[in-house]
Amino acid sequence: MGARSMTATTDDFPLPDTVADIVCRFGVERPDAPALTFVDEDRTITRSYAELDRRSSQTANALLAAGVGHGERVAILAPNGPLFFELGFAVSKIGAALVGLNWRLAPPEIETILADAEPRLLIVDPELEHLVTEGARAGAALAVTDIGEWDRRVDAAPDGDPRIDVEPDDVVFILYTSGTTGVPKGAQLTNHNMVHSTWISGVAYGMTADSTNLVAMPLFHVGGMGYGLSAFCHGGHTVLRRDADPAAIVDTIATHGVTHAFLVPAVIQMILDVDGIEDAELSSLELLVYGAAPIGDSILRRAIDVLGCGFTQAYGMTETAGTIVTLPPEAHDPDGPRADLLRSCGRPLPWVELRLVDPASIAAGAPADAPVGEVGEIWTRSAQNTPGYRNKPDATAEAITADGWLRTGDAAYADEDGYLFLFDRFKDMIVSGAENVYPAEVENVLYDHPGIAEVAVIGVPDQKWGETVKAMVVPKPGTSVEFDELVELCRNRLARYKCPTSMDIVDALPRNASGKVLKTELRAPYWRGHDRRIS
Repeated sequence: MGARSMTATTDDFPLPDTVADIVCRFGVERPDAPALTFVDEDRTITRSYAELDRRSSQTANALLAAGVGHGERVAILAPNGPLFFELGFAVSKIGAALVGLNWRLAPPEIETILADAEPRLLIVDPELEHLVTEGARAGAALAVTDIGEWDRRVDAAPDGDPRIDVEPDDVVFILYTSGTTGVPKGAQLTNHNMVHSTWISGVAYGMTADSTNLVAMPLFHVGGMGYGLSAFCHGGHTVLRRDADPAAIVDTIATHGVTHAFLVPAVIQMILDVDGIEDAELSSLELLVYGAAPIGDSILRRAIDVLGCGFTQAYGMTETAGTIVTLPPEAHDPDGPRADLLRSCGRPLPWVELRLVDPASIAAGAPADAPVGEVGEIWTRSAQNTPGYRNKPDATAEAITADGWLRTGDAAYADEDGYLFLFDRFKDMIVSGAENVYPAEVENVLYDHPGIAEVAVIGVPDQKWGETVKAMVVPKPGTSVEFDELVELCRNRLARYKCPTSMDIVDALPRNASGKVLKTELRAPYWRGHDRRIS
């Protein structure tokens, strides 16, 4: 697939200059409209646009009083809550940057991130205070405060917008990658990167001022904070949940008239298993956006049937400030002439350039596009691309070419109509007897087994072939899965070298906060004492 470059119109979806401009605009145009509703087990908090604008100004002034200046960073270690958005708009008002910390990480990992981010201020939920090591607290110029104390500081701060000069190219968020390939890297995202949520939510998701958007993914991740800006960009209503509890999500959709939501496949599958889901009141739901991990055909088909809304697959990454490729609702037709598109993540958004580069040409130092139908590495170029990783010039140079292409590390092929079919991270590719095996292709077949709830395919050492295919299977409750059944299923649809040669039954697959399976962790026990070309 060659590079694709199209020009998007801004007539209907004008881009703000900064993230702060979003809340400032609707604080004036729609002051009394609901902006943010936070739903927790024992409380519900709703703020209008005028209230959210004012609160973010108080937060901005409290940050200034705490010594957070232009170009500096503030970190937060907490579950989802209104404070994330208050801080997100506030740092944009003063030219600072917000660092959301993954509370699922171990204390040493959090300490490593804090050492790299060097925040002036760290705001911590008291329940997570045990994750902050003494080494982290000893960081130069780092002040640590709990949320209760911070709220009191904000309450006492003036509510006038500080209106410090902020540029579109100022970094507003630093989101640390999941670390599946090693030490997490801080992807710096500018105001200009992030305000493309305006285009994405309008063009790809069809959001308006009448939309009610459910945000249940963690806000320290681009699938939470990036997608979370969507409804705000159009003056719509954002309903924020503390977590992605499936039964609570179903209730929230019914109670608040949710029209849009983004969920990872693992959560979608859990929602389909909620008692009474077939009879749940979900008529308000217009669009469910899904992505961040592969989804099996059978799960997607059932979701389309049970949930009764439109579906859009979204492909993107932290380094692209979110979605760059979408498969729209009209392409989700399981019984139509292009039913194969259910396995595609779609086509690039109009303002995004995308190419698939032949890996052999990369190795030869002369990158060239892979032929149609052949697997290549996804390269992308757009105004959404990060300017680089914090404190990591070598990693930045490796990921971003001199002419602005971001190397994603993801493997895919494109058909003649430009639809993109993802395979895997190149690091997860299995090389068996000089043949390339992409785990996602095998997993997609295995998900058709009626007894499989979850499956991950990895490469394990093999004396004859170098490495071979292993299936890690989580059975559905009350069912059993036999290895011979998997082999027969695969041999009917795949080449022999792609079929599993072994299987392990496991209780669960290790995942990061974005729902991605940690295949490095799955592979590790099998590769001790062996050399592997990529980790």
